[in-house]
Amino acid sequence: MFEKFFKLEENGTNVRTELLAGLTTFMTMAYIIALNPNLLTGFAVGTPLWNGVFLATCLASAVGTICMAFLANKPFAMAPGMGLNSFFAVVAGNIVALTGRDYTSAFQAALCIILVEGLVFICLSVLNIRQKIVDSIPLGVRLGIAPSIGLMLMNIGFGSNVGIYAEGNGYSAPFYVMRDFFGALTPSTIKNGMGAEYSVMVLTVITMFVGLFTIVLLAKKGKKAAVLIGMLVASVVYWAGQAIFFHTNPFASLTTASWVPPFADMASTTLFKFDFEGFLQIGWFTAITLIITFCMIDMFDTIGTLVGTASRAGMTDENGNMPQMKEALLSDAVGTVFGAVTGTSTVTTFIESAAGVEAGGRTGLTALTTAVMFLACMFIAPIAAIIPAAATSSALIYVGVLMLEGLQNVDFRDLDQVVPVFIMLLAMPISGSIGHAIGLAMIAYTIIKVFSGEAKNVSALTYVIAALFLVKFFAVV
Repeated sequence: MFEKFFKLEENGTNVRTELLAGLTTFMTMAYIIALNPNLLTGFAVGTPLWNGVFLATCLASAVGTICMAFLANKPFAMAPGMGLNSFFAVVAGNIVALTGRDYTSAFQAALCIILVEGLVFICLSVLNIRQKIVDSIPLGVRLGIAPSIGLMLMNIGFGSNVGIYAEGNGYSAPFYVMRDFFGALTPSTIKNGMGAEYSVMVLTVITMFVGLFTIVLLAKKGKKAAVLIGMLVASVVYWAGQAIFFHTNPFASLTTASWVPPFADMASTTLFKFDFEGFLQIGWFTAITLIITFCMIDMFDTIGTLVGTASRAGMTDENGNMPQMKEALLSDAVGTVFGAVTGTSTVTTFIESAAGVEAGGRTGLTALTTAVMFLACMFIAPIAAIIPAAATSSALIYVGVLMLEGLQNVDFRDLDQVVPVFIMLLAMPISGSIGHAIGLAMIAYTIIKVFSGEAKNVSALTYVIAALFLVKFFAVV
């Protein structure tokens, strides 16, 4: 059955490898299940809105990923995009300020933006316009996308993924591994700055590196489950550290956790709860610019992730094109519409899919496995919640290192390629946005070509994209 749908033999894989890859992808992105509702509701854990967004996150991630599995037969997973969800929360907060509505009503008004965005993307995907946008990205920029994503993954792994809130900052801002722990002049400096949580940071750093080197050593021996095993080893180390050194039960939350999905809360707060009246109260100009902004960020985030991850997996041709790109983009659009209907921000392809690809995932069976796990998490979310961030970081760092391999395809003698690529390499981890980094690279490429007398070699669509990003960055949008 699986062979018929996913053509496993043709893609050089098997059921076991695909299942392990799907589980690996899920474990690296399971954090989104709790983090997304936290960000979208201001950490209002346990409220009807939080419960509704939690279920919407699971359902929308599953539906978008299932579409990817069967429409495109690709091993990529989807979920509400990081960055886009924070932007959505800011927009909802602004609607509160502009209209005087409560946050739930403002949230329902903001969902209209996501619905329109998704419908626009479905039309663009069906009409093949999004594919043409992908084709307009210069080859040099395409070659740099995967390494740039690799640096971004490493930055997440060493940085924000394991930021620890401590008394040194009044628990208001996190301490980061690379910046604060390894950036401190002496151990006592960071210890004095963090206070009691310094020991947690030490355990986190140890866990991260145990997981990372476990993955590396297993990968050198050719173990396809290296990433998954490394994450599990890292999790055990962290749980043991909690029990031995902090005398806390790492599984205590399971005893009081609710295992029943809060469908009633979703029905009352987010399911088909589009407040168009509140949306139009913000004004037509603001509404249109917000929709365009969401569209641009999501489009290039998705394109960048698909091209970069597919390139790493050997799924692209000599021109950097991925087969079934149209179907993959359509899956993203369907996921976004379903996310709006159920009650969450823009659904997009996750860069953590690279972990599953590295574990051997090559077909939609990997994506289907991840989707099933998201559905299961409606009932077993507490189990996903106990996976420590440090274990996830081990996988992200390892995959990030591997994705740097793509730099060998960049012609370092060609400034048309090198300058845009290195701008993107820096911009992606620092800005935290795949779309913005690609936009900067497109602008740089266009400017270099125009002022070096090669304007005719730049496609019309490349000019349009560069101009749109210039407006996005410098105009009031």
